[in-house]
This record gives sequence, structure tokens and C-alpha cells, in this order.
Amino acid sequence: MTERRLHPLIRHHPDPNHPGWWTWDLPDTDRYNATIGKLLVRGDGAGRGRCRMFPGHAHSNLGNIVHGGAILTFIDMAMFAGGYAAGGDFGPSVTLDLSTQFLSGAKLGVPLDATVELLRESKRMAVMRGLVEQEGEAIAAWSGTLRKLAGRGRG
Repeated sequence: MTERRLHPLIRHHPDPNHPGWWTWDLPDTDRYNATIGKLLVRGDGAGRGRCRMFPGHAHSNLGNIVHGGAILTFIDMAMFAGGYAAGGDFGPSVTLDLSTQFLSGAKLGVPLDATVELLRESKRMAVMRGLVEQEGEAIAAWSGTLRKLAGRGRG
């Protein structure tokens, strides 16, 4: 079995302030990924991962709740980070599709968790589903597919 690939720019280390969680961030804060802020990840059983974000004012809409676009960004990033924590081996990949059903508004200042279930992984695709939850309440349900890129660099 080959070693799973992780992009060399992703910092993935145990987080000293959140036991059991690992970091998932980039040193380059000028990339879009930085808009989500601190992102944590951990395995959550066989074929499962969990990601956490900490929504603040920068993630809010005019209703003073978490903007749907911030939640979609979080889910997209959770597909990669949580999918990796679930045992996936994606290497260079892109999101092929993402379907989301918003169920409730999310509060600012309270962590959001995304559960990730890796349903199927092949040589070229990975299919996942999950929930975004806050304080035990379902905020959004989602499913998505990653397309693995062959022969691409990691730039």
C-alpha cells in the first residue's frame, strides 16, 4: 500500500489548544482557504472524519448569522480535510459536485462541526456525505464528489 498524499503546503499537526484535533491550514493567508479561519480535523471512526470551524463576524450575513457561502466553503474544505481524516487518498483533486440543503441558521461565536462520511473511493473519484452541526442541531445536510486529477503538479 502506498502512503497517502497530503499537499505539502497544508499544516497538519496536533492542535495544542484542542486535544484530539489536528490543524488543517496554510501558511499563505492570501489564498481563499484562509477566509474560513481556523480549521480543525480529526478521525471519527472507520470511514468518517469531522471538521470544525469557528465562525466569527467575518463569516456573518446581514441577519447576523453565519452566511450560507461561508457554510458552503466550510463544507468544501471539509470534503478534503475530513475525507483525509476518514482515510481517503485524494492527492490533487477538485470538487466535482456539492449538493447542500440548509436546515437552520448558524450562530456566530459557536463552533460548527461538519461530519464527513467517505461512501466510496475509486482511482478517480471520492463520494462523501455529511451534516453541518452546531450544539447538536443540524444546520445543513450535504453530499459531494471529488475528482482526482492525474498527472497534475501541486502548485
